[in-house]
Order: sequence, then structure tokens, then C-alpha cells
Amino acid sequence: MDAEHGGHGGHGELLTIGAFARASRLSPKALRLYDELGLLTPAHVDPHSGYRHYAPAQLERARLVAWLRRLGMPLARIREVCELAPGPAARAVAAYWERVESEVAARRDLAAFLVDQLTRKDPAMTDQHPYTAGPLAMRCAALTDQGLVRTVHQDAAYAGRHLLAVADGYGPGGGPAATAAIEALKALEDQDLAALPAADLPGMLADAALSAHRATTPAPGRPGVRAGASGTGGGGASEAAAGAGDGEATGSTLTALLHSGSRLALLHIGDSRAYVLRDSGLFRITHDHSVVQALVDEGRLTPEEAPSHPDRALLLRSLGGGADFAPDLDVLDVRPGERYLLCTDGLTGVVPPEAIQAALTEAATPQQAVTALVRLTREAGAPDNVGCVVADFA
Repeated sequence: MDAEHGGHGGHGELLTIGAFARASRLSPKALRLYDELGLLTPAHVDPHSGYRHYAPAQLERARLVAWLRRLGMPLARIREVCELAPGPAARAVAAYWERVESEVAARRDLAAFLVDQLTRKDPAMTDQHPYTAGPLAMRCAALTDQGLVRTVHQDAAYAGRHLLAVADGYGPGGGPAATAAIEALKALEDQDLAALPAADLPGMLADAALSAHRATTPAPGRPGVRAGASGTGGGGASEAAAGAGDGEATGSTLTALLHSGSRLALLHIGDSRAYVLRDSGLFRITHDHSVVQALVDEGRLTPEEAPSHPDRALLLRSLGGGADFAPDLDVLDVRPGERYLLCTDGLTGVVPPEAIQAALTEAATPQQAVTALVRLTREAGAPDNVGCVVADFA
């Protein structure tokens, strides 16, 4: 056997990983990854050295993988395409590209949202806009529902004079943890927010949330924290902490907005979400802190696969539960006519974005909007608790 080629009993002429990499235009590092994922398994692996060898007949599949990766297709989808006959594979690639073009259009809208948001924060650009920032009135409503499957209710939602918040508890004391998370923020309602610089508002939210995080005794650390387990209901942070004593983590997500003048301070940790509805569409302004979202970001999972993934309940960040306290913080500029939505994954897990946008667009008031959103979850089977808050600014 020479350095590039060699036979092996029963396998015929094989290529070393280096030769196969050059022939397929895939790097050895990529080939090792594809082997680990079961996407491109070597024809033979030396039991002593672990060195991989590939059959020439595998080049066609390897080149298809390389082309699909150049197309930007996630690895999970590539595995599906490679198992198909040529005709169905062609249709699968066409369907994938149609979805990509749709997503590009959505990202174009998101880019427009970000440009508008950043422009509002630029004093040099603000003078070019007819709108002059000033205090805005807020109308809001909150609603939660146990759903049709869960035996306990672990979601909490709040809509007050200045504060909007949703929390989704998990573990033995999940309900109390979610309630305690929002209670920790309610003290901010009594602050003179108008007298404070907008830059101070996210820090105020974070300080209040940190108290709830510390009140929930952390369980031993682990890579992810499983949300959505059954809880005990009732009580407060101390009860939530006590509930974690059986070894199962207890904690909560938290997504909150604090209103002052024409600004909104945002705090977000976990997989509850915040959206804004503007003339140009509905935009998500938070990013899930979950294992599944990380897999989507890495291209190992498609957005369509995420809702049914077995690890969809694993959180990378949360309040309590042994996770680090590392919330996302931001300040948003609000314009008259905008409508904001905060919700737990009991809504987004079963109701598609277009249906959420339609409900928000058609509802005349925040109360009608939250009622319509909860109704949609129940029509979709409501397998989880749901909590949502809607706020209008004028």
C-alpha cells in the first residue's frame, strides 16, 4: 500500500483521506465531521491507527455534499437529499432554494428594521426625519392560559404602567420561579424613570432580575437546562429554590420591556420572545438561548426541524437552574403606531409567524390581540402553557 492508495480485504482499491479530500474538494477536517454525523462514512477505518480510507465510488456523494454546502444547505438537510434518488433529490434542492429566497426577503426586511432602528439613535440622522421623539402613551394587556395538556401552569405575564414581561418556569418550582422573576421587576414601576438616562434602564432591569436569579438555588451545572418540566405552582422564589432540592433544576425564562418616554429597555434570557409589528411587517427582536437555536445557527438543523427536535426544551441561559445569568440587554426607540408582543414558547411553538402577524394586525386593541393569540394556541392543540403581552404606543 503506498501513501495515496491501498487495497484492503473486501474493500478493493481505497483512497486515503488526503487523496479523497483532493479528489472531492472537501477538506480532511470536513470529512472527519461528515463521518461523525453519519453523512459520509469511510469505507474502512484502521482499527489501530483510526486512519480513514474511502472508496472511489464515494466521490459522487462527496461532490454532491460539497456542492450542497456551497449552496448553504444545512448538514441535516444534506443528509436527507443524499439518501434520495436523483429525481426526488432535484425537487428537494429546488424546494430548499425556494425557501432560501423567501428567507432572504425576510432578512431584507430585518435589515430595513435594523437600519431604521440605528438611524433613530443617530443625532445627525434624526434631524432628517419628520418625527420628533417625545413621551409616548402605552396601552397594554397580558393573558396566560394553562393550555389543553399540561396539568400545572408555569407561565406568567404582566402588563403595567411601565413594565411588560413574560416568564416561562420549568422544573419542580417552575411556576413560583416565573412569578418571582416578574415580581422582582415590578418594583421598577415605582421609579421615576423619566428622570433617568435611557442608558441606565437596561441595567435597572438586569439588577432586578439578578435578585430573582440568586433566589433560585442553582442545581449542579450541566450543558443545558431542560425547560418545560412539570412544576408545583404557587409560592415564590424561596419555594422555587426548595423545589430544586430533588436534583431536577428549577428556573425560568424572562423577557421584559421597560417603557420610559419614547424608549424601551429590553432584557431577555431564555427562549421566550419579543416582537415588534411595524408597517413593514413583524420582526423578532430577541434571539433564543437554546440548544436547538444554537444548532440552527451552526447549520446543523433547519428551522423546520427545530420544533420537533428532542432537545427543543434545553436552554443555554435562564434564571436559576444552574445556568449562568447572562441576559441580552438593549434600548429600543419607539414610534407611534408600533405594536409590541412578548410571548412564551407555548405560542411560538405551535402558531406560525404569519398567523401571529395576522392576529396582531387585525386586533383593534391589545386585549383583543392577546385573546386572539391564546385562541390560536388552543386551536392548535395548546400542548404547553402560554403567556403573552401586547402593547401599543401612541
